[in-house]
Amino acid sequence: MTDSSRRADGDALSRLPLERHRAGETGTVERLALNRTGSFEWDLDARTVDVDDAGLMVFGLDPATFDASPSAVIDRLDAADRARLETTIDEAVAGGSNSYSVHFQMPMEDGTHQWTHVQARILRSEDGRAHRVIGVVRDATAEVTHSAFVLDLEKRRRRQTSIVERTTTAMSRAVTVDDVTAALTGPGGLVGIGADGLALGLVENSALKIIALSGDSVEVLAGLGAGRLDATLPLGDTILSGRPRFITSLGALVQRYPALEPHIGELKFRAVAYLPLIAQARPLGGLALFYRERTAFSADERILCLGLAAIVAQSLQRAILFDEEREFATGLQSAMLPRRIQEIEGGEIAVRYHSAWSGREVGGDWYDVVTLPRGRIGVAVGDVQGHDTHAAAIMGQLRIALRAYAAEGHPPATVLARASRFLAELDTDRFATSTYAQVDLATGEVRVARAGHFGPLIRHTDGRVGVPQVRGGLPLGISSDFGDEEYPETRLDLVPGETLVLYTDGLVEEPGADVDAGVAALIHEVSEGPDGAEALADHLSDRLWERWGSGDDVALLVLRRSPDLGSPQAPRLHQYIHQADPQGLSEARAIVRQALTDWGLAGLADDAETVTGELLVNVLLHTEGGAVLTLEVLPEPVRRIRLSVQDRSSVWPRRRTPGETSTSGRGLLLLDAVAERWGIEPRGEGKAVWCEIGPDA
Repeated sequence: MTDSSRRADGDALSRLPLERHRAGETGTVERLALNRTGSFEWDLDARTVDVDDAGLMVFGLDPATFDASPSAVIDRLDAADRARLETTIDEAVAGGSNSYSVHFQMPMEDGTHQWTHVQARILRSEDGRAHRVIGVVRDATAEVTHSAFVLDLEKRRRRQTSIVERTTTAMSRAVTVDDVTAALTGPGGLVGIGADGLALGLVENSALKIIALSGDSVEVLAGLGAGRLDATLPLGDTILSGRPRFITSLGALVQRYPALEPHIGELKFRAVAYLPLIAQARPLGGLALFYRERTAFSADERILCLGLAAIVAQSLQRAILFDEEREFATGLQSAMLPRRIQEIEGGEIAVRYHSAWSGREVGGDWYDVVTLPRGRIGVAVGDVQGHDTHAAAIMGQLRIALRAYAAEGHPPATVLARASRFLAELDTDRFATSTYAQVDLATGEVRVARAGHFGPLIRHTDGRVGVPQVRGGLPLGISSDFGDEEYPETRLDLVPGETLVLYTDGLVEEPGADVDAGVAALIHEVSEGPDGAEALADHLSDRLWERWGSGDDVALLVLRRSPDLGSPQAPRLHQYIHQADPQGLSEARAIVRQALTDWGLAGLADDAETVTGELLVNVLLHTEGGAVLTLEVLPEPVRRIRLSVQDRSSVWPRRRTPGETSTSGRGLLLLDAVAERWGIEPRGEGKAVWCEIGPDA
């Protein structure tokens, strides 16, 4: 057979349905109509289309009025379908293709849309020009609908799988019962499980406790929440029976549980699944899922709900066990810390202990306050290595030992050395860090030593925060192992109104950040916080521990020396000036001027500021420590001021006669010229230089 004869036979086969129709073979037409499949021939040169009766039926065209125009078919389509059909044909014809296939929706006379499928062959001349299209047209509604059903079914199954995966992931991260409820009710919780509302209840001592509510729920109604397990209410019935309840209408809900009938108008949902939460054959509680639009539960949807309930039940069982263990551990540690901090004369103390939010066990942080001989007090904070019950046990023993050594009146260096030796002799490989200070609130003297721990902070009366350079030794336990139990002491002065802050690392360590940033944040919050010890401790806990201290325990001790404000007629201020603080001198002079202005004595500010500078310069240049500046008003008989500068040096200043070119030696001469009276007094280990300045000075 030649190529030309093959083409002729192919053309003949493609024209067969049309030729049979023209020959009057009505049986074939009836079969085509029954199958809703027809054929067409489109003459591209003449711009006419010949469609058989079955094809006209598929296109929804009347044979009596059909004018063989392609537009009679195309113009009936919606804009989107028409554009898609034209684009498909144009691309096939212009692109040299020999065929094309396209689905589109054909509007029918009854207002419905029929999915129509056209499959055509393009006939071209020897030069490749398309001149004729022949094809088959059929009603594909059933096929497309079935395909859409399959796709929808697959989509629903993927969605159900996604719900299970998201819920499993969220529950795997839940450690406590609060974590479980947060995962269910937090952002995306309801969306993640595909419900519009939920209620979660736990069984405690034969009673139902609602621990989570979100969205629409029966349990938000008055009197239907927590209480005894009641089979006349849906969640209680589900728990008691151990069987799920799937309810698809409010009428069915009220019919089964008549107690809900008075509240029918308050319910905003249409269907609900009540699911028992069972783990290891023990009922833990119940979960209710509410839906606004759903009116039925398919078999797959019921299986999904039961799967979700199983995941939640397992997570709750694990979380309940964790909470019980944690409550025991934290209770054990709390019992090892002082239950009550005694009131002290001349100041106030506040302590805070926060256990970590995460982790199964507790740490070894502690604080303590010890009454010492001669009216002093000892304050300490510390941290035993590790985060487990062993660390807590070591902490309890070490705290008691350190307390005993301190109560005997030993200096801080001796207390820490003996505590280190005690820890080294215990049957443990743990070490500990600690800072211990002896404080005399009557004089403001503070002696402090530290063992591998953070040094204290001092908040001054003007809100500035100092970081004293406190020398330290090795951590407790390690120092004894290495034979180095040297813990040098540092003396500090706490003037009236100043605050000493001791803390453990949980307050300043932010995961993934440098500890210096945490210390800087603590200094900022100490400066910005309120004055009182209790208020400042609360402020630091709220702003820092809840910000980043959840991963570690925190012990905090705040000691404030009572302010010495004098009286309205005789006010008083105190200021400590560090030797290593270059700004301290100018700040002290500014404080003196501002105080006198506030007290109505601005006329004395120039002389007082000059004397302040001279006395402080003498201390900072000729001694090895800082100075305490005291400024007060003496109301009788003539209102005047008394200014005093105290230091730790026992060497008294000497009056000298400087030459004309001398650059020093004029301090006492200036003091004698400006002040009405002045003098020098011994003060414990040091001295105080004082003067009185009045209006006639």
